[in-house]
Amino acid sequence: MSRKKIIAGNWKMNKTPSEAVELVKTLAPLVQNPEVDVVYCVPAIDIIPVRDAIAGSNVHLGAENVYFEESGAFTGEISPAMLKDAGVEYVIIGHSERRGYFGETDQDINKKLLKLLEHGFNPIVCCGESLEQRESGITMDWINMQIKIAFQGVTADQAKGVVIAYEPIWAIGTGKTATTAQAEEVCKGIRETICGLYDEATAAAIRIQYGGSMNAKNCAELLAEPDIDGGLIGGAALKPDFGTIVKC
Repeated sequence: MSRKKIIAGNWKMNKTPSEAVELVKTLAPLVQNPEVDVVYCVPAIDIIPVRDAIAGSNVHLGAENVYFEESGAFTGEISPAMLKDAGVEYVIIGHSERRGYFGETDQDINKKLLKLLEHGFNPIVCCGESLEQRESGITMDWINMQIKIAFQGVTADQAKGVVIAYEPIWAIGTGKTATTAQAEEVCKGIRETICGLYDEATAAAIRIQYGGSMNAKNCAELLAEPDIDGGLIGGAALKPDFGTIVKC
């Protein structure tokens, strides 16, 4: 089954609103590729200015997080309805930094996924292992658990619209990257997990990104693999290199 590639930039806690608009302008001529879904997942304060800056372009708007309640006394959080009204299409959930720094659990990710699907978003669900887990030989056991909990209550039809991002935690922001073979092995394993949860058609439809320091130098090799359908890009998303990745 042919799956459209998806290259999403995770800006993390970078770029003021004015800086964000400048970056969008810089990247605009570099990311024009109709064969790829291009997404900017930006800090909450940048959502509105970036939405306006990408209007009429091929770029989709994404957010970096969401809360699983509709509204209420949750100071500092952002609801699905707020993101929807602002024009957001994609939302990252379960990123290793959210799990590690802010204590988000697999159960939290499941609540967020269900809420995003209820509101018609395209969720990007992150999963991945630490260096200790990889060296202990439990990479797929760990990732299988993350996925199975995250997708509880999600139907096969809903699952087909979810993007899964495999992010080896040991390769994020360190300059290290999994070998192409390692990345493909895990992404293939994730697809097999989805097949076990649902069926072959769902596994064939779901898009799986690699999210471990993909850059302009290694993107072509990684994206040539049969089970790697794109990238969740961190540092390189803030540079012209992002355009090179899109062109790959």
